[in-house]
Amino acid sequence: MASYPRTLTIIRHAQSAGNVANDAALLAGLPELDLALRDMDVALSELGETQASALGAWFAGLEAPPAVVLCSPYKRAVDTAAIAMKAAGTAAPVRHDERLREREFGVLDRLTKVGIEARFPEQAAARAFLGKFFHRPPGGESWADVAARVRGLLTDLRLDYADRDVVIVTHQAVIMLFRYVLDELTEAELLELDAHEQIANTAVTTYRLADDQLRLAEFNNTAHLPAEETTAASDKSVAPR
Repeated sequence: MASYPRTLTIIRHAQSAGNVANDAALLAGLPELDLALRDMDVALSELGETQASALGAWFAGLEAPPAVVLCSPYKRAVDTAAIAMKAAGTAAPVRHDERLREREFGVLDRLTKVGIEARFPEQAAARAFLGKFFHRPPGGESWADVAARVRGLLTDLRLDYADRDVVIVTHQAVIMLFRYVLDELTEAELLELDAHEQIANTAVTTYRLADDQLRLAEFNNTAHLPAEETTAASDKSVAPR
């Protein structure tokens, strides 16, 4: 049976214009984010580009370059990987994998909690009843749906990258669901973790192979970032605490 990668390092993208718009909308109590682009086309903010460059120090400090960098096809993730690798002088192959994309929000896309409650009260009620893990908005995905994506990707990693070093650049919810799958968390344990941990932009989470299992070595590590450059804005506000 194929083994897991020797190391699996999962990185959240740097701060995006969407993160900035989300924070602004929440602060102003607005129903919708001020974004005219598709979510997958949202670029990094100026600070995000600085964060991605700082991430390059992490890449440069690796004992050996990764066998591959698997990346969400969303622009903010692609640009994070490209800037960091250039800063580090790393030439590992980058492969885009749609299973690493942000969770699909469907009709709730770009809406804040205020906007959801005003425009789709039935969805707010459904989410309150079903919970964050299982609620699937129309045209969108639940966290359980994203967990299925993660499971499929991990199967492929065992087939293609056994005993090799793999880096992933993705999104906050996807990282949480890697924790759910790899650490065999229950729904309650995952939601408890999510309630107390906001994954920072460019934060590093690393698993290492031990006894044919990937074991968590570090989570949400931002040691490569100065304190003034550390941000932890949610990707979307449709999943309020």
